[in-house]
Order: sequence, then structure tokens, then C-alpha cells
Amino acid sequence: MRRKEDAADQVTGMCATDLPSVPFALSHTHRLLLANFHEPQQMLSWSLTRPGFQNARQVAWIEIRDADLPAGQDPEQIIASRIAKAKLADAVSLITSRDVSRHHTSQVAVEDDVATCVTTVGLSNGERVGQRFAAARTSVGTINTMVHISKSLTEAALIEAITIAAEARTAAILDAGVRRSGVAITGTGTDCIVVAAPRGGSVRFAGMHTAAGEAIGAAVYKAMRDGIAAWLQDMEAMQLAAVVEG
Repeated sequence: MRRKEDAADQVTGMCATDLPSVPFALSHTHRLLLANFHEPQQMLSWSLTRPGFQNARQVAWIEIRDADLPAGQDPEQIIASRIAKAKLADAVSLITSRDVSRHHTSQVAVEDDVATCVTTVGLSNGERVGQRFAAARTSVGTINTMVHISKSLTEAALIEAITIAAEARTAAILDAGVRRSGVAITGTGTDCIVVAAPRGGSVRFAGMHTAAGEAIGAAVYKAMRDGIAAWLQDMEAMQLAAVVEG
């Protein structure tokens, strides 16, 4: 079995274009990260804007911070206004308070299947499955991940693929040993995952026994691992700065 892995991230000054074969152009402007696919893809997500199965050419990470959400105003209306202003009504949009310039990408090839992942990672809203710590918050400290697989998947296979991506996310968090109130977290309360594949739907399976599933899992795990490390580093720097200022 052949596996080839590549990674790039904005933290080290690299970008997705440094990866060998990327099916989309990744661009970053002020508080917006955008993946523009060369042609429409079949996508599955629970995005606030276009949830479920969608045909789309764009996935957007929109950075919205607490200061953008004044008390007494509807957060969804504020988010909708930002999306409309950016002319992203047709995009599958992901909302985060994480600095989107701190995104991470990875690519893994297994046999003839190539998975490419882009993620932004924040864990301040961390939760453990089956055990809520607090009431849900809007977009604070969330994980927003897109993974693309080079083979066209049936709808059933896309569902299987999104479970693989979720498992990889959780495995990376558990392996990093991130805890909240002494308890290991497994994700955040506002995570979102997008899986994308070429239209056509010919491949019926994408589980852990398949090349597609292995590629998806490995790509998400690697991008998540790097994103978690960067987030922990940023939190440590912020805490140190607070001590110095105090």
C-alpha cells in the first residue's frame, strides 16, 4: 500500500499551492479564507448556510469575533450580512473566531486516492462527547474542516467519509492530550466538517478499510495535529503576554 503525505500551513509561510496537486485555489484576505474549486463539487456538511448535500464551487471560512456580535442582536442575521457583503451566498460557509490566517493544510495519497484537507483549529470551546461543560456559544474556539477526496463518491460514501473525518479530528485531539476542567475533550461545541468530491457518485464506500477512507483520515489527522499545536502555542503566548502586562 502506497501512502504519500505532504503538508503546508500559513504559520510556516507555506500555502496550499505548495502541495503537489490541489483541486482548488486557496486564498486569504482580511478575515476570510476561501477555497475556490475549479469546477462544482458534491459536498456534504452541516454548514449554517448550505447544510446537507450540495453542489458548490466554494467553501468559505468567515472570521467573526465576539466584538462582531453585540448583545441583543441576532448572531445569524449578523453572519448573513457578512456573507451577503462578501458575495458568498452560494458558498458552503463556515463561521469561526479563529484567526483564519492560522489555517493548516495537508494532502495524503493512498493508492489512487488523494485527500486534501484545510482546517482552522480553536479549542477554547472544547467539549467532551456526552458531557457538556456549559451552554452552547456561537463561534468561539471552533474547529472548521474541509476535506476533499479525488474520487467521486455516492451519497452513502460521502456520509461514511464525514464519519471518518470526524474520527480523525477526535483522534488528533485525544492524542494531543487537550483537557478542559481536567477532562479530555473530543471536539468543540461548534465544529463543522465539509467533505467534498467530484460529482458523479461512482465510489460506493469510503470507510477505514478503503484507500479513500485511509487518505481522508490521514489528511484530516495531520492538518488537525498541526492546527492543535499552533493553537496551543498561541494560547501559551497569550498567557505569557498577560503575565508580563500584569
